[in-house]
Amino acid sequence: MTKVSVIIPFYNSEATLQRAVDSIEGQTLYDFECILINNNSNDKSVEIAQRQVNKDNRFTLIHEKNQGVMFASNAGAAVAKGMYIARMDADDVSVEDRLKWQVEFLDANPYYGAVGGKVRHISHSDNTKGFARYVDWVNSIQSYHEILNRQFIESPIVNPSTMWRKEIGVKHGMYQSGDFPEDYEMWLRWLSEGVRIKKLDEIVLDWYDSDNRLTRTNAIYSDSAFYKIKTSYLAKWLEKNNPFHPEIVVWGASRISRRRASLLEKYGVEVKFYIDIKRSRQLDKEVIYYSEIPSAEEIFILCYIKQMDAREEIQGFLDGRGFVEGVNYLLIS
Repeated sequence: MTKVSVIIPFYNSEATLQRAVDSIEGQTLYDFECILINNNSNDKSVEIAQRQVNKDNRFTLIHEKNQGVMFASNAGAAVAKGMYIARMDADDVSVEDRLKWQVEFLDANPYYGAVGGKVRHISHSDNTKGFARYVDWVNSIQSYHEILNRQFIESPIVNPSTMWRKEIGVKHGMYQSGDFPEDYEMWLRWLSEGVRIKKLDEIVLDWYDSDNRLTRTNAIYSDSAFYKIKTSYLAKWLEKNNPFHPEIVVWGASRISRRRASLLEKYGVEVKFYIDIKRSRQLDKEVIYYSEIPSAEEIFILCYIKQMDAREEIQGFLDGRGFVEGVNYLLIS
């Protein structure tokens, strides 16, 4: 059996595909196959891919007519012969030891189903500063415990940096089609079904950014799509782990925090009261000043605060009051 199958979908990627392919060809791990999936390209991408196939028999070119990275990625996984599956996008670059490091981890840790790594953000303009902040955050989430507890803030895993056991995709399913980000949904599903995921401390990928990347242009990657899918999995998590289910307490009494928390109502979750840093706020439910909240033995808190600095302050306050992340509270936004 081939050790690793690398899956690279591409659509009109003539400007970047050779760079991506070169980074796989130059891997220090030799035992791999790389499946290039043409997703209806009409530029010179197919010519570039075919030249690579002719040059190196570890590379294969297939075609997927259903438009979308989800369909193309699944088509690659369906024909993969590797024990492990590695994902990469056609505009990114894997560091030369990436496959070796990730294979070594999975070989040595059979109870882990997938492994990622840190990424290096490659920006092309000042318009991507917000994305750079996300990369700083996602690189700080490494252990399985951290990934599990922070899965409802943002996607805690960079999809093209990951490798997983092929049997995991077979057992729990691959990317699904819907009005949601397909990679985030898959990670949430796998985590909810007990798949252990960790990230290596090393940078494994140069993650190239652009104004026209799908996460900026496609509605399935919008904030509303993210909140919709993560709320559905959060509701399942609360039913299993919240000792006061269906009651929760929401930290964040602003209009946007209340609106996002209200998405849980369709799943039968009830907001007991809100926590705020202002004493004078009047709402249809009780608002409690943050320093006067009950003990960890009495409530379960969901923190719907988006600002990273404020979120860290709240976490420090709750930890100091005896609350434990993942046991008495979760950070959501």
